[in-house]
Amino acid sequence: MTPLIAFGEALVDMLSNRLDGAADDLPETFTPYAGGAPANVAVACARLGLPSRFLGMVGEDRFGDFLVEELARHGVMVEDVCRTREARTALAFVSRDAHGERRFDFYRPPAADLLYRLEHLPAGIFAEPTILHLCSNSLTDEAIAETTLSIAEIARRGEALVSVDANLRANLWPDARVDIGRVTALLDQAHLLKLSREELDLLRGDHEAEAWLQWRLAAGVRLIVITDGPAPVAVHRLGQVLHIDPPQVRAVDTTAGGDAFIGGLLAQLAAADVTASTFSDWCQDEDRLRRAVELACRCGAFAVTRPGAYSALPTRDDLDAMT
Repeated sequence: MTPLIAFGEALVDMLSNRLDGAADDLPETFTPYAGGAPANVAVACARLGLPSRFLGMVGEDRFGDFLVEELARHGVMVEDVCRTREARTALAFVSRDAHGERRFDFYRPPAADLLYRLEHLPAGIFAEPTILHLCSNSLTDEAIAETTLSIAEIARRGEALVSVDANLRANLWPDARVDIGRVTALLDQAHLLKLSREELDLLRGDHEAEAWLQWRLAAGVRLIVITDGPAPVAVHRLGQVLHIDPPQVRAVDTTAGGDAFIGGLLAQLAAADVTASTFSDWCQDEDRLRRAVELACRCGAFAVTRPGAYSALPTRDDLDAMT
């Protein structure tokens, strides 16, 4: 199996007990759940039985302890998680509407995950074939962006298969303005790229969607998957687009849906020993690709029916019970 390495933020989602607009005389309370998009993906793969490790930095505080313990409890290797006293672990206060859609209020920056630097990267980590997964939330200030883009370049030189989920959160960026050029620079380091429909529309600007996607494919991306809530997933590869219907479920909390989806897809690549050098050939088998995306859709559908992130991610037994 090809091991997965996820790099970026681990943070604590403080999930509200109250749905937006609900009549409730009780005080609003928040329950802590371990989260952070790349950390979620590491857990998603581990819960599906794949070797998975997390790279990042958390504070030397109770929330940092909580995250490391939760990652390890779900089977993620945490030996290379760094700790710091220079900043606290990031928090995200999450409110939900009646459909499980979320509103985030982030306590970041400052935050510990933004202090990770190349000097913290373990020597030789990309010496063997691996899958590296990244998100755009480690691009939100200049120093961590430089680190993230450098890690992606090092991984590519080491022939790692690079996966990127845009996972845009505008309110993490200065003045809530996403640096589209910086994000695109990371997207173009990917072999596998995941976007939501809303992210595609933001990133492409005034360009036609198809033209923008073709530019990414021409830059070296081999597979682009575009999710759109309960609508069909669009799967783009050179010369062909597939549309795959996800299972229809009642969403309770969409926090981990996209991470469960990409984690499920990466777990299948890892289980099949797919590497950067074999990924293009893997993508050309339409039946295999369709089955892989269908399973990823099931992972996402399972996750949104439960609150939180790590504990909402499916195991193999959970997926078998859905059929």
